[in-house]
Amino acid sequence: MTRKLSPPKRKNPIKRTRLPTMPPGNRSREAHGLTAMAASGRFALQTCEECEAVQYPPRQICSNCLSDALEWRDVSDGGTLLAETTLLHSNDLFFRDRLPWRLGIVVADVGPSIVVHLAEDCVQGERVRMSLDIDRAGHAIVTARTEKPSTNEEDDLQLREMKFNPKDRRVLIVDGKTELGLGLAKAFADAGARKIFVGEAQPWRVSPHLEEIRKMENVNIMPLDVTDSDSVEELAAMIGDKVEIMVNNSYHLRSGGLIDRFDLNVAHDEMEIHYHGLIRLAGEFGPVMRARGSDGHHGSVAWLNVFSAYAWVNNPALGTYSASQAAALSLSHCLRAELAEGGVRVVNAFIGPIEDEWNQLAPPPKLVPEATATRIVGALKKGIEDIPIGAVAEEIIQRMVENPKEIERAIKS
Repeated sequence: MTRKLSPPKRKNPIKRTRLPTMPPGNRSREAHGLTAMAASGRFALQTCEECEAVQYPPRQICSNCLSDALEWRDVSDGGTLLAETTLLHSNDLFFRDRLPWRLGIVVADVGPSIVVHLAEDCVQGERVRMSLDIDRAGHAIVTARTEKPSTNEEDDLQLREMKFNPKDRRVLIVDGKTELGLGLAKAFADAGARKIFVGEAQPWRVSPHLEEIRKMENVNIMPLDVTDSDSVEELAAMIGDKVEIMVNNSYHLRSGGLIDRFDLNVAHDEMEIHYHGLIRLAGEFGPVMRARGSDGHHGSVAWLNVFSAYAWVNNPALGTYSASQAAALSLSHCLRAELAEGGVRVVNAFIGPIEDEWNQLAPPPKLVPEATATRIVGALKKGIEDIPIGAVAEEIIQRMVENPKEIERAIKS
């Protein structure tokens, strides 16, 4: 049985912080297809269109018939653990700091034998279920767990390296004045977060959602205005070394495009909050989180950005808002590359219109904020890197892959 995760001990200020190290990394172009599948939470492998043979590891031609017609398909994640071993010594810096480390070979139901990172409860000869996860270096790996979920499965220290489970971790939620901010605070509390910091901008403006957050246990309301560099710097000086999951849910939505609503002030505010706000947060909190990426089992693990699905394609009814979201999305790719040096992963959640006062004229389907927050935190626990939430976001991303010109012309609101 997996041992229950013990709460973190008070850090000894004299003891050195473990420097970030990365697992072995180089991957082929074909292997990056696995990363794309893992990022969206799919267990998909290359399958030959000619002979239907499932391929592993990824390759350019079929190992059975030599056809180059290989496509990625979702396949069964079941298999039998053929052999297992425990790594007790390694010259690799990443594994040396984390020994012992369990590895195994699984004969998959779909055919191939796959080397996996093994959960503590798995027993040789028994059935297991596999998943594609992303390691600290940002590359796809295969992990295996018991066929039926076991007690304390999420506490497995080895597999916790590939997830962003909030349990016993400290979270900063940037904006607590929105209904989604309230939902996120509740969802992280339900997931076992040790401490939740919630940002408050413009304290003179009363928010019923923030007042409800104040009543929660283990929650600290902190002054934070992402449009004010001094505010961000002061908060980072206070709690920067305590934040293990950053949640950038900055939100400023106003209707209108370019010609019908020519208002530079609104466009300026949107860019200040969504784009420049991300720059300020990254500049102050990013270096400390990156340095704490390998600080034990409770170190920094994830930076979550909550974006609109219109970051992918501009909605003319929300023209400048969509543009500010697209700019922030582009910036998040830079942040992902820089935080990867410390093993901290950047996670982007894409949401459709939310049922709030700023989306009153948006046609359904619209998202319920609390349910949206629950789905975001659930995806974090699974280690998913790109999280589309709701029918609108899922359809936009799918159609961008299939026919970007069609969705560009078709989207209106």
